[in-house]
Amino acid sequence: MKQHTVDAITAHPRYRELIGARKRFAWTLTAAILIIYYGFILVIAFEPAWLAVPVAEGWTMTVGMPVGILIILSAFILTGVYVARANGQFDRLTKEIQEDFE
Repeated sequence: MKQHTVDAITAHPRYRELIGARKRFAWTLTAAILIIYYGFILVIAFEPAWLAVPVAEGWTMTVGMPVGILIILSAFILTGVYVARANGQFDRLTKEIQEDFE
């Protein structure tokens, strides 16, 4: 790709909108997963007994097991949220930029 084309694309308002929206969204999801993961580590460090409480009387499964599963599922869910947004808004903006340069 020629430099003048690259410069024209990077100066395009839709391109700047795309980059800004993608960056903000990625940082938001990054913050969410870091809060989830480090929140779990803080619970392990400061309140480990809470995770050892049985889910129900007579059960051997503790609160920590479903919490751990939810943490893993949250990573999949947040990935799905990103993919949905990327396939929607981000792809639409990319297509609009491409159409402007065809």
